[in-house]
Formats: sequence, structure tokens, C-alpha cells
Amino acid sequence: MPDLLLELRSEEIPARMQRKAAGDLKKLVTDALVDAGLTYEGAREYWTPRRLTLDIRGLNARSSDVREDIKGPATSAPEQAIQGFLRKAGLASVSEAHVHSDPKKGDFYVAHIVKPGRPADEIIAEVMPGIIRNFPWPKSMRSGAASAKPGALRWVRPLQSIVCTFGSETEETRIVPFEVDGLVAGNVTYGHRFHAPGAITVRRFEDYVANLEKAKVVLDAERRKQIIATDAGNIAFANGLELVEDEGLLEEVSGLVEWPQVLMGTFEEEFLAIPSEIIRLTIKTNQKCFVTRKPGAETLSNHFILISNIEAKDGGKEIVHGNGKVVRARLSDAKHFWLRDQRDLPDLDTLKASAEKFGLDLKKPLDQRMAKLDALNVTFHAKLGTQGARVERIRTLAGELAPVIGADAALVDRAVVLAKADLRTEAVGEFPELQGIMGRKYAALQGEDAAVAEAIEDHYKPQGPSDRVPAGKVGLTVALADKLDTLIGFWAIDEKPTGSKDPYALRRAALGVIRMLLEKNIRLPLASVAKDPDLVAFFHDRLKVYLRDMGARHDLIDAVLTPEADDLLMVARRVEALTAFITSEEGQNLLAGTKRATQLLAAEEKKGTVVEGAVSADLLLLDAEKALHAAVETATKDAAAAVSKEDFRSAMEALSALRAPVDQFFNDVLVNDEDPAIRANRLALLSAIRAATGTVADFSKIAG
Repeated sequence: MPDLLLELRSEEIPARMQRKAAGDLKKLVTDALVDAGLTYEGAREYWTPRRLTLDIRGLNARSSDVREDIKGPATSAPEQAIQGFLRKAGLASVSEAHVHSDPKKGDFYVAHIVKPGRPADEIIAEVMPGIIRNFPWPKSMRSGAASAKPGALRWVRPLQSIVCTFGSETEETRIVPFEVDGLVAGNVTYGHRFHAPGAITVRRFEDYVANLEKAKVVLDAERRKQIIATDAGNIAFANGLELVEDEGLLEEVSGLVEWPQVLMGTFEEEFLAIPSEIIRLTIKTNQKCFVTRKPGAETLSNHFILISNIEAKDGGKEIVHGNGKVVRARLSDAKHFWLRDQRDLPDLDTLKASAEKFGLDLKKPLDQRMAKLDALNVTFHAKLGTQGARVERIRTLAGELAPVIGADAALVDRAVVLAKADLRTEAVGEFPELQGIMGRKYAALQGEDAAVAEAIEDHYKPQGPSDRVPAGKVGLTVALADKLDTLIGFWAIDEKPTGSKDPYALRRAALGVIRMLLEKNIRLPLASVAKDPDLVAFFHDRLKVYLRDMGARHDLIDAVLTPEADDLLMVARRVEALTAFITSEEGQNLLAGTKRATQLLAAEEKKGTVVEGAVSADLLLLDAEKALHAAVETATKDAAAAVSKEDFRSAMEALSALRAPVDQFFNDVLVNDEDPAIRANRLALLSAIRAATGTVADFSKIAG
């Protein structure tokens, strides 16, 4: 079966767009081919800074014939209706239609239409121009002489050539001819723009890849990443160092080069006095370079690793020299920020009111920055006031949370008033990613308690599902207060997440709260803190997602999570205990009996049957119902006692004692007795079963 090779070559595609664009190309092309009646065995996308490539294997040479039956009117229908049917079916006369009979409806016309398949080349040529013209780039531009014309092609960077070849291994491939804005698809591509810019004639994928490699282009991005990672690790090792791995940077630099060349540069050791985080971000952000360290060391070395796209004749000396000059200049700026942040601000007299408000010491640099943040009235959100006002809210909330968590109230208060101070530092102004991290370093420099310094960094955590939760109680308290204030505030101004839109990362904030409560075993009554039923419901939705991701069944979560539940730790523990119980044989059997009881009871209640509020022992006639009554009373008492101690496993074990008497009851007892009083009493007994199991979960919501 034939294979299809497609390449769209342009000027530099931004690295951040390449992977998604290649995936989009694959989906758009394969969807269009399948919609047109073609099938294929496999497809894989590739990308470099200058090309998107698609390799589709085992594509049908032509689409299948399609038969369609179009039902028409009765043979006795008016001429107007018959003519309308003929036009719809594309028939010249009624003689081309077939007559079908139906015992009830009589004779009627049917058109049997066969649409013949089409050559794959023809289909490809038809769909490709539209895919290219409507490609979903985040940003695109017009270029060339045709750019002034209406409907001119927009591409991320000027599109330079199109390769589109089609054919099997046993035949000569052929060009699929189509044209987009003057660019005609062909079988010619070009190699590395500096090392091998000459034309390369393309036949099929294997020789395309091999010829590109000869022309200094590694097509496979994953292989480029592997080359960079391996060579960078080797060059570091050869110099007695180890590479500080950075997957995000590796992905980015693999999208900047077609022929990766790994080199090592240096900078002066005096710059190592700057915190490692600043050095790493400076070199990464400005030069897309990796940093190194001595094996096992925390601090960095003064060697960095850069990735070039050119195999230089001088071994890369000039490239290393040029990058080194830029790195030194950037590190010099970073050192300047680092030192200035430790000095006094020039306008301390204007900060006294803010310092008094927050109990700040204007002899300390970080305190000065917090006072400045407040004095400048820096806006947090137009409807939620300034950063200073936000710190005041967090301070109050953290004060309420400290005893719940068992954190030192004075340390919590100090951590809160300094937590946002580094937003006014020059280091964070240059590198916003360092907020919290720089605050911790500056706090340590001015002699703050270690728990306070740690909390300044940790109060932003966790920032995602893989990020750790705050380590200490002080940090935990400030982090909870910070995230809860965010959620409470945005709920108050009705700025809630909608659909896929969540501009203020409120889902992430809620998940952070949930993880802290569950992973640190914190009991927190959310309803009293949130003061908004909608916000509590939002927490419930996030908790469901979190527990499902942890492997919990959705029906077990629903069985435990009531609208009134505001202690999320207890909900999680109930789900855990219920999961263990319901997967056991006893649990399964009890579930079956309990569901039978609740379903029968629900059916009677739906009819309007009055169910007695309590069981009358005098009306229990059979041994099975007497035994069940006794078992329910004992199980109810024992389960309630266990629940009060938050021992949900023991509560489940207490309920498991109901299994045998419930089974015996349904074997021996007819609930719908002729005597209304006995019937009502037996329904009351079923109600007691439902109430007993309801102490831990709503068994009616459990599947099975």
C-alpha cells in the first residue's frame, strides 16, 4: 500500500509551538483523509525549527465505492413529488429508479446511488490547500508579494516550500500536485541553512531522513533531545562536573537547532556569590544554556553548557566566547539586583505609616520592601483591592487557622507580613519565577526565624499536582490562608471558573487546599471559613476529581460526600474505609441485602405508604425479623460509637454483622404482610437498616 510524505518548510518556527503544530498537522490531515473514505496503517509527525513533517504509512490508493439508497415517494404520488425525488437523487428519469413494495405502504420508488471511489492523490490534493490555509497557529503573519492580496496565506513564519510525495515501495513515488499562494507542492527540500543549503530531491520517507541527516538536519526531535542530553552529560563529566537537568529547557533548545552541537563555557567564580537560583534563571532565560555543579554539590560551578546549531571550524571557540560575554553581562546585572535588594530604600520616611500598620522594622531590608508594597498601593485585583489589603486579610485568616494547625501564632503572623515583600525586590522584578524563593533568602540574611523564612517560600505551594505541600506548620498555615483568601475573594466578586477558563487558577488553589488538608491530616470546617455554599460545592467538585485521580470509585465518593460535608479529611477517610469494605466478600453481600431493603422501602414511600418511625418489638412475629431487629440495634450503636471516634473501619465492621440477619430476613419474611400493622412494622425495620448504614454512607448510591 502507498505511503504519503508531507513536509511544510518555513523560516524559524518558535520552539514552543513546534510540538503542538506537528500534532495538529497530523490530526488535520488524517481526519480529512478518513472523512474522504481513505484508511491508513499508521502516521507519525516530526518537527524541526524549520519544518513540519508527516509520514503516513499504508494509505489506500483510492477510496472505496459508496452505495447510498435514497427512498422516494409512492409510485402513485403527484408528478411534482416524483420530480423532486429525481432531482435529489440525481436521476434523469423515473426509469432509472427502482420500485420497492411494502405490505402496508404499497409500492414506492428507491434510487440506488453508487458513488465511485476516488484516487488518493486526488483527495490529498483537494484537502491540503484548505488545511494549510486554515492552520491553527496561535500567531501568524503574511509575507511575500502576494501578502497584500485579499485572502493571502498566513503562516507562523514565511512558508518556503512544500513536499508531497505518494507511492508504494514497489513503484516510483509521484508528486501530489497542489498549490497554495503560489507555492507548488513538489519533491524538493533543503538541508541545514548554513552547512547544506542545497536542494535535496525527495522520494520516500527513508531516503528523506537519510539525506537530511547528510545535510546536517536531525529530523526527530526526541533524537535531538537525546543527543543534547547525552553530549551535555558527557562534556560535564569530562570536566569533573554534572549537568543540572532541566526538561523544559531541553525541550526548548531541541526546538532551536537542527544539528545540535554541545559546547561548554565559563564565567568568573565571583558570580557564584549570587544565589544559584538567580544564576540558573539568568543563564537559562537569556542564553538558553544549562548550568553545572560538582557531583553531589548543592551550589553551582562556574561552567555552563550551550547548544549551537553550527558545527564551527574553530571547534566553537568564537561561539563560546560570544555566549560567555553575554552571560557575564547578565550575571553582572543579577549581582547588582542581589546586592541592591539588601540595601536600604532611599525613602524610608514615607514608609512609617505602612510599617506601623504591619509591625515592620524599617531597619531591615525585607521589612522595607513590604512597607513599600503597601505604601505604593500596588493593586492585587481591581475589585479586591491592594496587595497590602490582601496581606491584612491573609493575616486575619492565618491567625484563625494557626491554632487549628498547631502553628506558633507569632511566627505565623511574622511570616504573613513578610510573605509578599519580595514582590518589591529587583531580583523578583527581573525573574518573577523567584517570588517566595528570594523572600526566603532575604529573610535568612536579616536573621528571621528559620520557620518564618521557610514559610515565605512555601506559602506558594503546592503549585501543581506534582509540587510538594509546605513542610512546616507555619508555612502550612500561611499557604492555606493565602489560597483560601484567593478563593473567598474571587467567589465574593463572582469571578468563578467557567468551562475550561480559569484565569486566576482557582481550581489549582482549591486542589492545593485539598492536598494540604488530606496530606497533613488537618481537620478544617470549610463552611465556617468559606462562608459561601457555592464555594464549598466547588471544593466538593475538586475533591471528587482528586479522589478519582487517587483511584477511588466515583459511586463510593458520591455515597459519602453529602452537600453538608465540610470536613474534607473525614470524607476522604470514609471513602478509604468504604473502598476497603465494599471490595470484600462481606461488603458485597451486605451491599446486596441493603440495596434490596432500601429499594423496597423507596418503592413503598413513592406510593405514599406511611412507614412507622420506630420498630415495635411486640409486632415482630418471626425469628428472622426478631434477629434482624436485634442486630440492627447493636450495629447502629456500635457503628455510631466508631464514627464518633472517627474509626470508620470499625464502623464498617460493625455494619458487617448485619449481613447474615439481612439475608435470613429476606429468605424467611414477607414484608408486604396482609396485616397493615405488621407490614408497616417490617417497613420500619427496613428503614432502620437504611439508617444504620447511613451512619457511614448512602448505600443506595453504590453500584453493584
